[in-house]
Amino acid sequence: MKVQLGLSGVTPAEVLAVARGNAEVEITEDALNAMAHSRAVIEALAASPEPVYGVSTGFGALATRHISPELRTDLQRSLIRSHAAGLGDVVEREVIRALMFLRLKTLASGRTGVRPVVAQTIAKLLNAGITPIVHEFGSLGCSGDLAPLAHCALVLMGEGFAMDRAGVVHDALPYLQDKGIEPLVLAEKEGLALINGTDGMLGMLLMAIADLEELCTLADVSAAMSIEALLGTDAVFREELHFALRPHPGQSKSAANIFALLHGSKIVASHTLNDTRVQDAYSLRCAPQVNGAVRDTIEHALLVATRELAATIDNPVVLPDGRVSSNGNFHGAPIGYVLDFLAIAAADLGSISERRTDRMLDVNRSHGLPPFLAHDPGVDSGFMIVQYTQAAMVSENKRLAVPASVDSIPSSAMQEDHVSMGWSAARKLRQSIENLRAIISIEIMTAARAIELRAPLQPAEATAAVIAELRKHVAGAGSDRYLAPEMATVVVLAQSGVLLQAAKAVTPLN
Repeated sequence: MKVQLGLSGVTPAEVLAVARGNAEVEITEDALNAMAHSRAVIEALAASPEPVYGVSTGFGALATRHISPELRTDLQRSLIRSHAAGLGDVVEREVIRALMFLRLKTLASGRTGVRPVVAQTIAKLLNAGITPIVHEFGSLGCSGDLAPLAHCALVLMGEGFAMDRAGVVHDALPYLQDKGIEPLVLAEKEGLALINGTDGMLGMLLMAIADLEELCTLADVSAAMSIEALLGTDAVFREELHFALRPHPGQSKSAANIFALLHGSKIVASHTLNDTRVQDAYSLRCAPQVNGAVRDTIEHALLVATRELAATIDNPVVLPDGRVSSNGNFHGAPIGYVLDFLAIAAADLGSISERRTDRMLDVNRSHGLPPFLAHDPGVDSGFMIVQYTQAAMVSENKRLAVPASVDSIPSSAMQEDHVSMGWSAARKLRQSIENLRAIISIEIMTAARAIELRAPLQPAEATAAVIAELRKHVAGAGSDRYLAPEMATVVVLAQSGVLLQAAKAVTPLN
């Protein structure tokens, strides 16, 4: 696949295609011409005696110093070297590719004043599978994702380190030379343009949205399975009880999914006429209300992300009439807020999932299931500690839901005295999503075992298909065995999408 990068911008799907699918990038002629036009404006300003931020001055709190022409190449090179100051673990390859592609998108807008060769070199790195080494810490989510973007720009200059497609780390200069890529010598403003964007946090937001959309549907599957396992009712998921009475779109989607997944369940039908319970517990009955709220939060986040995708983030920026103007569009508050909002939603979705798991394991609340779903309770502990692991991740996600965006901290000698912390919000959201996937996987694993213990009663066709897929990889009920590898396998199955596809093969899902 090849993504065309022009003046019309990019879509979330194209960002994911480059970041996760290794799609190649091609810059259109219109974009190259726009870059050449804005570059001419910058070069005219560079020849002028009037100081212009980022062109003939220092940066941040050092912007008051005028830089003479013979030192301006040094200025740009020094900017990148000094700002490539990240520490911590190496950031995931998909995040770095998203960051680079989104910075390239802004350069291709023709509003940053860089030479076309700068954009073309970034495209060459992406297409060659060269991924700069970027570290966990170094961005405050304001003035751009500075250190992460600077580490990428350093590799464009032939300095620093980069990994190949297999994750092997190389010195940048010989690696670029081996791929036939000429390192850049940065001209006026180009160093600043390479690091002054919200690209890292935006890339992580787009990937988080994609992951959470899939996990919401998988959570509908896990909820339906738990409802069967706990002899719950499907009556509360009828269409007339949702959008007509409480018109939240996400709630209606989740209710419709759960109702469809339970269609034809012999387990549900077995107790419909003689059940003395008036209502199911909240974790069963309110599954659409919680999951639906998560869905609606994702829709809001997608709106913000789509607006940011349409943005040109740089400072200063070259306006269509040729003026070069300073601005504050690099501030990541819009993205930071929704990243934090998604972490809250993800924590709550995991919390309700864990409550259903715990109910299946408790002999006092499971309506006839053995304690902890054990083969021989007392000799066997069954899934007792599986729930402990799930609870630990639920607890961690609650801690990760504490907002990063409220924790501004001043920098650059108080010139940059309010920052978004959007990068930090994105990093913790990624961990939260990883935990959530495992939490939902454990619920599916538990519910599958509980449903099988209801035999000879048969589950719905859709949930039975999920269990059948699971059993291709993980054994069913029996005496105690080493569970950690099985749990890890179920997480992989959830991440690959095969469990969700098994359900969708039987019934369409929202």
